[in-house]
Amino acid sequence: MTFAVKGIANTLLLLTMSSCASPSLTPVESAAHKNTPERQDRSSISQLIKTDFDRMADVEVRENTESLRVLMLKLYKRNPHELQKSTPDSAEKMVAWVIDGEPQHHYKFSAMNDLQGTEAIFLAFKSEYTGDRVLAFIVGIQTMLMKVHGGKTDFYFTDSIDPQSMYNVARNIEIAAWKLSNTRDALGVLYLLSNESNDKDKNLSFEREFGKMIGRTDLYAIALAEKSQRLISRVMQNITTALFLPF
Repeated sequence: MTFAVKGIANTLLLLTMSSCASPSLTPVESAAHKNTPERQDRSSISQLIKTDFDRMADVEVRENTESLRVLMLKLYKRNPHELQKSTPDSAEKMVAWVIDGEPQHHYKFSAMNDLQGTEAIFLAFKSEYTGDRVLAFIVGIQTMLMKVHGGKTDFYFTDSIDPQSMYNVARNIEIAAWKLSNTRDALGVLYLLSNESNDKDKNLSFEREFGKMIGRTDLYAIALAEKSQRLISRVMQNITTALFLPF
């Protein structure tokens, strides 16, 4: 491994440690982090046969999933009417069922016509859609991340991830975050409430969580490109008019 790649690996580790060690978690974020699974024993056989890049992928996938857990819980807290469209249960139970129940539902929900990826994100902001917009938004991002990782959460030296696809997904997360903060209905009302900034309140925690996800995904894309000596085509877009990139 080159010194440049080692530097990238160390940076990703520091980014992850800093995001996990934040001393000012909100009650919603604290509740979500209680559900964070413990890391596997690094001395186990499975860990011994992993490369540094495999471990980086493990960390990136796990931490991005936990960020989505935080975001979904926060979105339900700010948009309780969306939760009521899906279940009378608490937001915590709904989030746990969606994020941890993938082996059962495979992120396919009949209320969303089984849409995933960018199609599910688009659905969250369609005026005619009457279903749970939080569910559609989070499922869209999570399944987009799953696809670019080949549907895996545990990686070994035989696995291959395309750095360009990773880079494109980071841009798609940026676009999704912009849509969340800016897309409104015919009356000018936001479809989903997230960040808030006015004279009385200032809540940019959604923006910070998206920033962590974009940073992790971008950094891993750069590391992969360095490893394989492949160039990433950096697309310059106006985010307000940008279309989702293929991945």
